[in-house]
Amino acid sequence: MFSKDNEKLESFIGAKTDFQGELNVKGTLRVDGRIDGRLNAECVILSETAVVKGEVMAKKIIVGGKVEGILRAQEILEINSTGKVLGDMFTNKISVTEGGELNGKIEMKKDEKKL
Repeated sequence: MFSKDNEKLESFIGAKTDFQGELNVKGTLRVDGRIDGRLNAECVILSETAVVKGEVMAKKIIVGGKVEGILRAQEILEINSTGKVLGDMFTNKISVTEGGELNGKIEMKKDEKKL
């Protein structure tokens, strides 16, 4: 789930946490709980237990849990083998590990202004 190029983890939402609203984080955010709303960080890591309904915006997004909504990754979107995405994805690069699921529109552009 963590790759060597990830910055250190600055913020964490635990598995027993339910959050509703908008969350803006400087640095890396790991989510193990449930989010209903909007996330914005430099890097967002959604673990196997994470459930997100809403919008996620970051330079890098790693999905190991379930997402229903919009993903906007300025650099790369990674969907791991346990990741499930239902919604629209906007990114420059995408990586899907065998077993990862995605259903929705994928738009890949090099122009970050479109993200």
